[in-house]
Amino acid sequence: MLFFALLLKVTWILAADGGHHWTYEGPHGQDHWPTSYPECGGNAQSPVDIQTDSVIFDPDLPAVQPHGYDQLGTEPLDLHNNGHTVQLSLPHTPHLGGLPRKYTAAQLHLHWGQKGSQEGSEHQINSEATAAELHVVHYDSDSYGSLNEAAQKPQGLAVLGILIEVGEAENPAYDHILSHLHEIRHKGQTTSVPPFSVRELFPQQLEQFFRYNGSLTTPPCHQSVLWTVFNRKAQISMGQLEKLQGTLFSTEEEPSEPLVQNYRAPQPLNQRTIVASFIQVGPLYTTGEMLGLGVGILAGCLSILLAVYFIARKIRKKRLGNRKSVVFTSARATTEA
Repeated sequence: MLFFALLLKVTWILAADGGHHWTYEGPHGQDHWPTSYPECGGNAQSPVDIQTDSVIFDPDLPAVQPHGYDQLGTEPLDLHNNGHTVQLSLPHTPHLGGLPRKYTAAQLHLHWGQKGSQEGSEHQINSEATAAELHVVHYDSDSYGSLNEAAQKPQGLAVLGILIEVGEAENPAYDHILSHLHEIRHKGQTTSVPPFSVRELFPQQLEQFFRYNGSLTTPPCHQSVLWTVFNRKAQISMGQLEKLQGTLFSTEEEPSEPLVQNYRAPQPLNQRTIVASFIQVGPLYTTGEMLGLGVGILAGCLSILLAVYFIARKIRKKRLGNRKSVVFTSARATTEA
C-alpha cells in the first residue's frame, strides 16, 4: 500500500513538472532546457535586456489600469514554495485594463539572486539588473477558461514585470509575503496569508513601461506572454532582501539546497520590437561612461593648467631676463660716462 502511495506521489510530481526535472544551473540548468522543452529554444524568449536607445515610443499605448488589486476580499491567500520560487495565488477578481483584452490575475511570484548579491532580476534595462523581480501573471479570461489553456495560445498571458531595488526603508507591502517565508522553507510547503493590497507591491507610478511579446521565463517557456515591464522600480530594504535570499530551500527534505539565483539570463531579442509608453529622458551615458568622461575632463583641465603655468613661468623668466639686461646696459652706460 505504501509502495502505491509513493508511486502515485511520484507520478503526480512528474505530471505537474511536465515529466522532466529542471533547475537553473547544472546538468538540468537553463542551458539544457531546450533539450526537454523545445520551446525554450524559440526565437521569442524572455527575459530580455531592454536597451532604451532601441525602443520605440508609442504615443497611442494605453495606460496600464489595475482593477481590484487593493481589495482581495476576505479569504486567505495560499503562499507556496514550489521548489523554484515563492508563489502567491490570487483570487480571480483583480484584472488589467489598457490591454487588448481582459486579463484576469492568477498568481504572482519572485525571482532573486544569491546571498549577498544585488543582481537577481530577470529583465535588465541597459544591461543593468536589479536585486529582484516580481511577476504578476494574468490570463486572457475573455477567450480562455483557465491559465493552463491560455498559456499555450498567442498572447494568452499578460505578465507585469516589476524590478525591485534596495532602498533605505522597509517596504511594509512586501512583508505580507516575506514575513511568512519561514513557514514554507521547503519545497512543497504551503501556508495561508491574510489578504492585503497587492497594488502596494507595484511602483507608485505606472505610466512609464515597456511592452513586448515574449515567453514564460521557466519551462515549458511557452511564447504566449504579452510583457509589461515598468521603468520605475519598487524598493525593499537590505534586511528584506536578505530574508528573501536566505530563508527558502529548493528541496523537500535534507540535504537542504538553498533556493537562490532563480533567474533566467536575458535571451536574444531577435527581430522583436520593444515599445515604450514614454520618451526616454535621462543620462545620455552610462555610469561607467560618465565616470570616464569625468576623468577625461579632469585630466584635460589639469593639462591646461599645467600648460598655462609653464607658459606663464617662461614669460616671467623672459621678462626678468629683459629687465636684467636693461639694468645692466644702463649701469654700463653710466660707468662709461
